Amino acid sequence: MSIRINDADFTRLTKFMLEKYGINLTQKRTLIEGRLSNTVQQRGFADFTSFLNMIFADRSGTEMINLLNKLTTNHTFFLREQEHYDFMKDVALPYFEKTKKDHKISVWSAACSSGEEPYTNVMALLEYFGMKSAIWRIEHLATDISDRAMTKAKEAIYHEDSMKNLPDSWKRKYFTKQPNECFKVSPEVTKLVTYKTFNLMEPIPYKAYPYDIIFCRNVMIYFENDTKIAVVKRLYDVLAPGGYLFIGHAESITRDTTKYQYIKPAIYRKPLPEELK
Repeated sequence: MSIRINDADFTRLTKFMLEKYGINLTQKRTLIEGRLSNTVQQRGFADFTSFLNMIFADRSGTEMINLLNKLTTNHTFFLREQEHYDFMKDVALPYFEKTKKDHKISVWSAACSSGEEPYTNVMALLEYFGMKSAIWRIEHLATDISDRAMTKAKEAIYHEDSMKNLPDSWKRKYFTKQPNECFKVSPEVTKLVTYKTFNLMEPIPYKAYPYDIIFCRNVMIYFENDTKIAVVKRLYDVLAPGGYLFIGHAESITRDTTKYQYIKPAIYRKPLPEELK
């Protein structure tokens, strides 16, 4: 039988998640109960109160990380939101190919989940540059708040159900067959992705910026407005002039709170300095 969370526990959990991680779960009571009820019982607790007491008392942080993993894991798959990759191929990458004399392109997947997004990004880059990939330096950072997501991403093994959107040629070129209808991403792709655990609420510490392309998709739907504005600004600050930000199609950026140039739904561009005059 599912265990219900009382109002006091619901309030203290959602308040903590909002203040610490910027994640708004105040409308997600059913999600919280659905994802945690079995864990509460399996861990031997009779209610959410004692379960949360244990988590907040754990000074190692391990229990809180486990909680985050359960509450923030999202369903994802390869080549999600095809429109973004069409835009990359038709507009963004031709622009960078023309303007970047150092032949270096830097991409950041800021909420990469279990790795399907960054690996799709790298495959799209390799496909676009083709034989010219040898003269291009592709640097791809992938971050997520979930350690469990990082572990799965680094393993780079996926069930074929998550690959349904991929062209057959990509499957043949960039994957090797594994047992149980699974496939492993090839070293040609995985070697180009660096994984780091990161909370988007914190200052951005990475020195590889400015980034030419940033993906931050389907994570800001959990943020309250002030948090979203702050995250969008931090991403703007580390995006190269002329670079592109891709967000989820269920998300938007309020135009009067940002300097981004709106391109089309879920695609924004950082203007060049002369365009701001």
